[in-house]
Amino acid sequence: MNLDIIRENATKRLNHGSIYAGEVTPLEAWELLTYDSAAVLVDVRTHPEWMFVGLPDLRSLGKDLIRISWQIFPEMQVNDSFVANVVESVSNLDTSIMFICRSGARSQAAAELCAKSGFTKAFNVIDGFEGGQNASGHRGLTAGWKKSDLPWVQS
Repeated sequence: MNLDIIRENATKRLNHGSIYAGEVTPLEAWELLTYDSAAVLVDVRTHPEWMFVGLPDLRSLGKDLIRISWQIFPEMQVNDSFVANVVESVSNLDTSIMFICRSGARSQAAAELCAKSGFTKAFNVIDGFEGGQNASGHRGLTAGWKKSDLPWVQS
């Protein structure tokens, strides 16, 4: 798929008033990571989520997942150093940077804040790593990175 088309579709999915670059599906995020050599994925979940739920696996692309928590466990207060941590990992403000969390809410807030801080291509990954709950209350079965059958690992 053409990367410009992905970015255009992502922009069309934005809620009115949002200033970040757009909303990408997990498959579109994978395409951007695959065909944009500078593109990065930032997982904004907590350390326990990374340990017990799993992580996107970018090794086949020759890339490393960037892990920066949006909220600090266990108090779950917003990480006041979040933008500074992102800048330490991604110094070029024009890099395509995709944020992912469990279901897309924290990552959306992260993309919005980073856009306000000067990142021009900050994207949210729709449905995150696990997506919403199914009728039985389980995640990872209806939407998200895992459901999209993208590479992931669990420790």
